[in-house]
Amino acid sequence: MKDIPVHQLKDRINSGLEIKHFLADDAPKDDIERLGAHRDDHYVFFMMENGVASLMIDFHELSLQPSSIYYILPGQVHHRINAQQTEGWLLAVDTLLVPPDYRDVFENQLLLQQPFALSDKLMAQCRSLLRVLQQKLYEDEQIPFNLPVVHSLLQSFLGIAAGGFTTLANPHNHISRPAQLSQEFKKLLVTNMRTLKSPSVYASRLNVSESYLNESLKKVTGFSVSYWIQHEVVLEAKRMLYYTSLSVKEIAHLLGYEDHTYFSRLFKKFTAITPLTFRGCYRK
Repeated sequence: MKDIPVHQLKDRINSGLEIKHFLADDAPKDDIERLGAHRDDHYVFFMMENGVASLMIDFHELSLQPSSIYYILPGQVHHRINAQQTEGWLLAVDTLLVPPDYRDVFENQLLLQQPFALSDKLMAQCRSLLRVLQQKLYEDEQIPFNLPVVHSLLQSFLGIAAGGFTTLANPHNHISRPAQLSQEFKKLLVTNMRTLKSPSVYASRLNVSESYLNESLKKVTGFSVSYWIQHEVVLEAKRMLYYTSLSVKEIAHLLGYEDHTYFSRLFKKFTAITPLTFRGCYRK
């Protein structure tokens, strides 16, 4: 294997969301340990109901216990070590569908994320919520307002998860300099990606060389500085295409591209579809 595989959600689904309920001895191996260690280009959320499991996340072994929620960030290297009589839920979620405020909670922790233990009340609420979400996701897509309902249910679950993870902290674990630099870069990128597109400018703002920034990001996330700049731009474009009625030309200009045809080519190169095709897929 020349490099760690990166699994893309669009290769399996086109809705941006996949949800599975797994029972004991029926853990979703295709999603947890596909080809061993791998990265995903999307979020993966687990809600454990029963049993125990252990995962390796970026070289840290982590145990999942009953009545807990855990998530894996896009780009984190992971694989399953073992699982015993596990029952629960798995959600694969396109980054587009995770609101920025929730992303700040999930992505800007300086420590490796830890499982969030659910109270009996919260566990019952999440279980009911996910059952309805699964039913609505796989209903006839022609039902009026079905997709907005699905997204609303997803936002409710993500909100519960984000609220829980804001309460967690572990001062005894410290991240490496490359990991810390990656977090600082992501924060800078989110606030400046409309005007700053040059890797060297970000490196200068962070007081490091471009090569060191690139090396750090590749080590931590598996992707280069240029990839993350394009990723954030395309992600913001997806949001505008979904949530607004702005034209592709208007979106391109708002994101700092005077030539909207160049922007469209960039979008298609990154996503394999045109901006208008994306809008048509998500806004049915």
